[in-house]
Amino acid sequence: MRFTGASVPRREDPRLLAGAGRFVDDINRPGLLEAAFVRSPVAHGRLVSIDADTALAIDGVVAVLTADDLARCCAPMASAAAGPLIVPAHLPLADDRVRFVGDPIAVVVATSRAAAEDGADAVAVDIEPLPPAMSAAAVGADAAPAVWDEAPDNVLWSDEAVWGDPDEAFAAAAHVVFETLTQHRHTCAPLEGRGGVADFEPSTGTLVYEVSHQNPHALRIHLAAILGLPASGIRVLCDSIGGSFGLKSNPTREDVAVCAASRLLGQPVRWVEDRAENLVAGGHAREEQMRVEAALDDDGVVIGLRADLVMDHGAYPFLNLPLSLFANIIKVLLPGTLRMRHYRFRGSVVVTNKASFVAYRGPWEIECWVRERLMDLIARQLDLDPLEVRRRNYMGDDQFPGAMLTGPTLDYMTINQTLDRAVELADYQGFRAAQAEARSEGRHLGIGLCTYLEPGPGPTDYGQALGFTYEQRSLQRARVRLEPDGTATLFTSQQPHGQSHETTLAQVTADELGVDIDDVRVECGDTDLAPFNMVGTGGSRAATLGAGAAQGAARIVRHKLLAVVAALLEANPDDLEIIDGVVAVRGSPDRSKTVAEVARRSYLAPFTLGEALGDGFDASFDFETPAGGWTQSTHVCWVELDPGTGLVTVPRYLVVEDCGQMINPAVVEGQIRGGVAQGIGSVLFEKIVYDDSGQCTTSTFMDYLLPTAAEVPRIDIKHLEGPPQGDVPWRGVGEGGAIGSPAAVCNAIEDALAPWDAKITEQYLPPSRVLEFIDAASEQNPVGN
Repeated sequence: MRFTGASVPRREDPRLLAGAGRFVDDINRPGLLEAAFVRSPVAHGRLVSIDADTALAIDGVVAVLTADDLARCCAPMASAAAGPLIVPAHLPLADDRVRFVGDPIAVVVATSRAAAEDGADAVAVDIEPLPPAMSAAAVGADAAPAVWDEAPDNVLWSDEAVWGDPDEAFAAAAHVVFETLTQHRHTCAPLEGRGGVADFEPSTGTLVYEVSHQNPHALRIHLAAILGLPASGIRVLCDSIGGSFGLKSNPTREDVAVCAASRLLGQPVRWVEDRAENLVAGGHAREEQMRVEAALDDDGVVIGLRADLVMDHGAYPFLNLPLSLFANIIKVLLPGTLRMRHYRFRGSVVVTNKASFVAYRGPWEIECWVRERLMDLIARQLDLDPLEVRRRNYMGDDQFPGAMLTGPTLDYMTINQTLDRAVELADYQGFRAAQAEARSEGRHLGIGLCTYLEPGPGPTDYGQALGFTYEQRSLQRARVRLEPDGTATLFTSQQPHGQSHETTLAQVTADELGVDIDDVRVECGDTDLAPFNMVGTGGSRAATLGAGAAQGAARIVRHKLLAVVAALLEANPDDLEIIDGVVAVRGSPDRSKTVAEVARRSYLAPFTLGEALGDGFDASFDFETPAGGWTQSTHVCWVELDPGTGLVTVPRYLVVEDCGQMINPAVVEGQIRGGVAQGIGSVLFEKIVYDDSGQCTTSTFMDYLLPTAAEVPRIDIKHLEGPPQGDVPWRGVGEGGAIGSPAAVCNAIEDALAPWDAKITEQYLPPSRVLEFIDAASEQNPVGN
């Protein structure tokens, strides 16, 4: 039986649904202490004093630790700066200044969570307020206060890149379309917030950190550097994780502070983030603005493009990745498969007095939103149908294999087929007729398209295009070991947090070994056992890199197993097959050995199995990024809006995608549907709001709205399957649903607002904003439409 390609039920579900998962809040230790953070109530100010006397008098409070205390065992936190990149060093706790509302100032450690929180409330903090820098648009102005002395203009990075001759393209343009497009700040909102249990053992000088995280090896490396401990003395463990969406990919200041507290006190310390902390201080994403200008020929084809991006990074740089990375990804991916060959990109990353930037499911998503909004803006200006504009601008099939304007290879391309199939399934022309009839009846319907590429994980030259100076190889390792009973253990560097790797990687391994999927155990999340990987799970890399490494390691074990059994049976290895855990000569099932029998002998009597056994049935494999690497997709969104209330509903949604062969179709569809739901939420519901003083006013789910099952429609998915891209035919889909959906939803809303001639230039479109469009049109045209 082949497991790969089948919708095998998730092996994680029985454990999680029975409440048997092991989350940070489930961990217990003798002498476990609880931590709570004292956080800044102001956005920007000088930290004058911290008075902990009252807090220390509270029953159960063990310690109140400040930046001075942590400096005894912590080096400043900063990743390496290079070129134009400024990375200010900082401590886990604020020392001289606070830089956003929620900035951790002190950590209170107590015998209970309640006592820790009471202690945090009792700490008296004196802060001399400073003017906050709250707008990326004001950065560089003389009046903008500097968040960091190292960056007096609040610009941490800026760069420019040019392909072709954009000035010549604009000089020759028949039309020019220009607009400033704004994407608002929102956040990951995982089911489980951040948290960890740090347990430092003074007698050995070792630290165990059990944490809700998606990148355990990177966390371990950074903790070692900051805490001054040998990496061999730190063990990071990740078990059940209640979602991340990128939030838990980076080592944070709270991680360091909790580990330092355990080291200073010699007892285990736990911190679990509550929802208010998560919304205010956990980290935010997506606040970006792009000024885009497109030079067009007579037919509305883009011949040149100028783009100016500003990313609001918040107050503190993150550690694991350069803060310029996502701006560079946006730069590289913005042209997509457009035909144009003249392009200028300017980008800057700025610092403000807000919570720090975190990765969020497709953190480069604005490249897709801007490009696909641009297609509709061109259609609007030239009075063309948005579908026709896309047909004219996308590279044709005869141009593949080829290359994106910015360098990455475009091979194994079916992107145009996804658009063709989506238009067919949507009955696009039929909808236009129905739309006109509905408008005559006072109903306002809209349809929106979005077609895009998702690097899943991208081709071999994708990393070079992003600016990496070393040869881009993107290796990922896996290890497979046969156990004495014939079962197999896969050790993977992937760290699942909802992506079903315990199921999908077991499917791949079981197929390669010829054993039952229930005989494969997937081991991850333990830095003492998991192969090294500085990215963990992220970037839609698991389906290709994680599965490719698992397949490669399992294949080595399989070949060794066949060679050993061939010697035992005096047969040719090429004449053997493994089916249901039995190695047999094809056509002679009586000449066979079970995998369990041979595995047991490899442990108890390895000398009986000959030289082919070597070091045993235990192999590692480094998988390298193959050719191709693109997941391709078209989204179609239908909306209906009520002009009386501004309410937008999404009655139908369609995705046509090609991620190659699917390891598990149910998992693929779950990933896509989850991402689409988040994209719908980002347009219609979710927004982090700051007031002028720097207070975050969306600190609960009463203020920060999330879509529920009632607001998310049935999402129909059609899979295409292009030609196999080598021996590993699987590609990732983790980011795509959230990348394509905001553009499709915004385009559909603008289409529904056509009678009011509304132009969508921002991504957040709640009912109040829709009514503003309608009211503005009514003021200009009192007679109505």
